Amino acid sequence: MTIIDNGVYVDGVRVSSPVSLDQTYEAMAACGGMAWIGLFRPDAAEMASLAAEFQLHELAVEDAIKAHQRPKMERYDDVLFTVLRPARYLDAEEAVEFGELHVFTGPNFVITIRHAETPGLASTRHRLEEDAALLARGPEAVLYAIMDQVVDDYLPVVSGLENDIDEIEDQLFAGYPHVSRRIYQLSREVIHFQRAIHPLRETLGRLKAGFEKYGVDVELQRYLRDVEDHVESLTAKSDSFRQLLQNALTVDGTLTANRQNEASTAQNEQVKKISSWAAILFAPTFVAGVYGMNFHNMPELAWPWGYPMAIGLMVLIGAAMYVIFKRKTWL
Repeated sequence: MTIIDNGVYVDGVRVSSPVSLDQTYEAMAACGGMAWIGLFRPDAAEMASLAAEFQLHELAVEDAIKAHQRPKMERYDDVLFTVLRPARYLDAEEAVEFGELHVFTGPNFVITIRHAETPGLASTRHRLEEDAALLARGPEAVLYAIMDQVVDDYLPVVSGLENDIDEIEDQLFAGYPHVSRRIYQLSREVIHFQRAIHPLRETLGRLKAGFEKYGVDVELQRYLRDVEDHVESLTAKSDSFRQLLQNALTVDGTLTANRQNEASTAQNEQVKKISSWAAILFAPTFVAGVYGMNFHNMPELAWPWGYPMAIGLMVLIGAAMYVIFKRKTWL
């Protein structure tokens, strides 16, 4: 059984809680009102039963069974088929977890189909059942309340993303070694979040366009506009997050290049010092090597001042090279 919650409402008050689809049909035939059927991953037989009872279009039924749909709204005669992507933020993984929610809205019924464990719609149903006046406005009230919950649940996602972006900005200038990977992964989550929220603007726009044609209650129109305002705010936030992360990636590339240049410069300075001292030490070695050959025809070998001259020559050459390298700031 895939029924999560099932109720028949008359004038906004729950009059029956059927435990099966057949009992739902019987309750509606007996007392009229509106049915709100909540399902979790229904099978083909259950969807066929619902399609036959409420005249659901076969294409919408096929989408509802297969799932993995993008957010959208489609109208089939007097039935609306809406796909929403609820989300929650997993702070430890720094990932946005998406669900999938399908909503069929007809003249006297609402069918909600979940394809993920979370989030549930129990809080939305409870809130509407406590407000009989709102629930009495019919299936449109349920649809707008569901959309309101989905949009409100986006707020913690935005807060989580914003907090992680703030941390990234601190890590950029602290030389955090894995900040590039973190920026890329968070950018991917922001893009997925945008794909969930951007289509809501079109969905809400289509609902507004049908206000007059389908005689939508004035209070529900206000309700929808409030949801639309939240969507616009969240859309602007998500767009700014993507831009911030792109800028952060650019800054990270610049800082990495600067650090590499600084490391290269420091390495060059060390090479200069080593080369300078090697040259200074090579001069005395060269002089000692020449006079260490001990050829018979080397007049300096028999000269009484030959040794002091060799030592002095070593010191003089070494000192001269030291002064030269010092002036060139190699030492």
